Amino acid sequence: MQTPRPVDPALAAAAHEQLYRTLRQQIMHGELAPGQHLTLRGLAKDYGVSMTPAREALRRLAAEGAVSLTASGRVMTPELSNDRIEELAKLRALIEPELASRALPRAHMALIERLQVINMANAEAVVKQDAVGYIRTNLEFHRTLYLRAQAPAMLAVVETVWLQLGPTMRALYGKLRRSEAPPTHRMILAALKAGDDPGLRLAIRTDVTQGLRHLQA
Repeated sequence: MQTPRPVDPALAAAAHEQLYRTLRQQIMHGELAPGQHLTLRGLAKDYGVSMTPAREALRRLAAEGAVSLTASGRVMTPELSNDRIEELAKLRALIEPELASRALPRAHMALIERLQVINMANAEAVVKQDAVGYIRTNLEFHRTLYLRAQAPAMLAVVETVWLQLGPTMRALYGKLRRSEAPPTHRMILAALKAGDDPGLRLAIRTDVTQGLRHLQA
């Protein structure tokens, strides 16, 4: 009888980290629907890992609110109530304008040009009716700006909110059937160019709360 080979801890840790990051990105970008079930066995098979990395990845995601456990012990992406959507929207409206304001003194032309390129990709995703591409480029636009705030703790909180909202944002996009990008990114860019802090705060607050209101209809 052949003795099972011991699991290399370093390889197991690498597999766990890779799976965690992959699932985190998929959930944040709305690639998984609200209430979608996940299983350890299914994840292990789909991503070619053992059960242990799959279990650890789900444990970390559950701690961030990206997945939840059902009464039967099954793992699923969040289905948010109206109260929960309102709570998360208020968090975004409180924190993201502050991040943008802190980034403003470091918003040089190179950053603004980079944001314009991302916004063009965002508009293209709208034209193509690419929901995942729209969410991905929208978050990239915000994250690129907020990185200049040099406030990693605040950004980590915001990313956790984005993570919890990802599947719901995908559902929202399906409801709206947009044919053109919302004007709020152009308002953000204009405020950055003008060095207009109150205008930037207002544009960010409008942008992050506008869409979420439709979810409570």
